[in-house]
Amino acid sequence: MKRSISSKLCPILNAKILSQSNEELPVIIQFKRDDDRLENGIMNVATKVKKRLPLINGIACNLDIETIYRLASNPNVEFISFDSEVYALLDISVPTMEARFPHDQGYKGRGITVAVIDTGVAPHQDLTKPINRIVGFKDFINNETEPYDDNGHGTHVAGIIAGNGYSSRGKYTGIAPEANILAVKALNRRGSGNMSDIIAAVEYVVETKDEYNTKILNLSFGSPANMSYEKDPLCKSVKRAKDAGLIVVAAAGNSGPNERTIVSPGISPDVITVGAVDDKRTVDPSDDEIASFSSRGPTREGLIKPNVVAPGVNINSLSNTELDGYKQMSGTSMATPLISGSIALLLNKYGSLSPDEVKKKLMDSCIDLKDAPENQGSGLVNLQKLFHEDDTEKKNSQKNKEIVSSPYGHDFIEDLLTLFLIFYLLNKDI
Repeated sequence: MKRSISSKLCPILNAKILSQSNEELPVIIQFKRDDDRLENGIMNVATKVKKRLPLINGIACNLDIETIYRLASNPNVEFISFDSEVYALLDISVPTMEARFPHDQGYKGRGITVAVIDTGVAPHQDLTKPINRIVGFKDFINNETEPYDDNGHGTHVAGIIAGNGYSSRGKYTGIAPEANILAVKALNRRGSGNMSDIIAAVEYVVETKDEYNTKILNLSFGSPANMSYEKDPLCKSVKRAKDAGLIVVAAAGNSGPNERTIVSPGISPDVITVGAVDDKRTVDPSDDEIASFSSRGPTREGLIKPNVVAPGVNINSLSNTELDGYKQMSGTSMATPLISGSIALLLNKYGSLSPDEVKKKLMDSCIDLKDAPENQGSGLVNLQKLFHEDDTEKKNSQKNKEIVSSPYGHDFIEDLLTLFLIFYLLNKDI
């Protein structure tokens, strides 16, 4: 039978259709409405049924090409996509950089839970002492019940968000050192996983948000965007999360400097998409530039992405193998939790904010790096603008003057010391 391209199939599946092959493929089928008869029929012919995905009204299974092609003509099938691999977004390791943030204003993320869907989170001392702030753990890969991380990516991300510096006597402190972490393992020891597992993980975070007081969802991974966000199953799942009140923060990707390289779910208008800045290990932002690896927009629909950028080069955080140790990593994976942690602080200050309100506050508080919008979005988040209050302006100014008297002996302009990069001071050992 001669096959033709179907608007209900993603580009990968359409290419397989046109090749006239009949191999077995992992797919995600989305339904227009509940149809138990159709769903049961699919499960009967599937060679492997992975899981139901009620968050997007779908199912993940393995089907042969001919069955996929026939299903596309069913009026109750909305879209069928390849169950793509999702990858942790790391660039190469680079020299150590100290993670530090001045919490003089009293915002430390207390009581706010950030869900980290990743490779897991190891019980590092900076997250478990003096009290355990890993408030929950769910494993979609190996079904373990105790927190662990057999890759290291997720632990590093969690440390950037919420490490309290316990093992370093405060030297390496995360952005929100009193925030809680809900660790959800959906990526394997190689740092990859199936889109269907990620969707199931997002659904878990949505379902348990009230139990853990989860406000923020950190997604430091991505999958090549080969379809519109309206059809992309991963983008659909983050839309459901946003609709449930969660603030979703996603990495832009590490496929720069080429344009139109933003990964899914970063292509979604429902997430805060974060690109990476190389700050050249200086406090002065005048020499900052978008990291070469940071993915660029726009999206295929013409959306300007990323939304904002944050430091993503030379980031030091928690080790998954030495539970009192640290290591360095780079990538938009590292820039993303900086924003997630900053949002936890923002929620401490303002209380309840909608996802759209948070995105607006972030984008309105940026410094222009004089780069194209599709490279920097609104620019580098400026914490002075983000946390400014008229009645504390004088107080904050005095604190900034005190910070100027640093052990480095450099005389920086006061305003620069309140920029986003101030919480990344030079490593004192270098």
